[in-house]
Amino acid sequence: MARLMLPPIIASTRLRIQALVPRLPELRDRGAGLPPTRSLGDALSRPGLQVIAEIKRRSPSAGELAPGIDPVSQAKRYEAGGAAAISVLTEPEFFGGSNDDLVAVRGAVAVPVLRKDFTLHPVQVWESRVLGADAVLLIVAVLTDRELADLIETAAAAGIEALVEAHTVEEVQRADGTGARIVGVNNRDLATFSTDLATAEAAATHLGGVAVRVAESGVSSSEAAARMAAAGYDAILVGEAAVRADDPEAFVRSLRGSSDG
Repeated sequence: MARLMLPPIIASTRLRIQALVPRLPELRDRGAGLPPTRSLGDALSRPGLQVIAEIKRRSPSAGELAPGIDPVSQAKRYEAGGAAAISVLTEPEFFGGSNDDLVAVRGAVAVPVLRKDFTLHPVQVWESRVLGADAVLLIVAVLTDRELADLIETAAAAGIEALVEAHTVEEVQRADGTGARIVGVNNRDLATFSTDLATAEAAATHLGGVAVRVAESGVSSSEAAARMAAAGYDAILVGEAAVRADDPEAFVRSLRGSSDG
């Protein structure tokens, strides 16, 4: 979202965090006793271009996308199309998401589930673990280096993976400096909201030390997916185009087929 939208979103997130912090000991105890998660990194490392398909009801830029979406039905269709993982927006005020969507999807599919939210505090990582998430999103643009390192450390302690998201080459370098295994490059400019696949293409040369590379946003066709595969990305994360597709299963399959032969 544009930087002018970030302050109210972060402020709203911090209010949610305030309510959660007293539950940290409980969430940590519950999370520590759960079975192992499904590995997002392993799922995205398989041969060919992998797809993380997203459950997204609305966005600050595009407005309502799929307000009446059935998260379980949509996720199952993504999975049938070969999606390697499902991303679920849980931010409630600006994206219309909910924790209930995450819980429902995690119980309905066999692939890893990414909780996509504004993760700013360790208590959210433990909450994500208890809700069933296999991975959390960490956005470099809204975190200091210390906060990012602490959240990556917390994720490791919780047995949950982190997708570290960058928007610029400088942020890619910060992400790489943390030793993050999975790094995503978002093609959306935070100032203008426009998307440009050249962003991920340019950043690809700075991802040499990253094990799993994900291109995010702006991929709405097999041709765009092929560009990301050619740039060296292991996976793409697709939201708006996926929820708007008439046939989500066929759409995901077409994106995956873009890297064949």
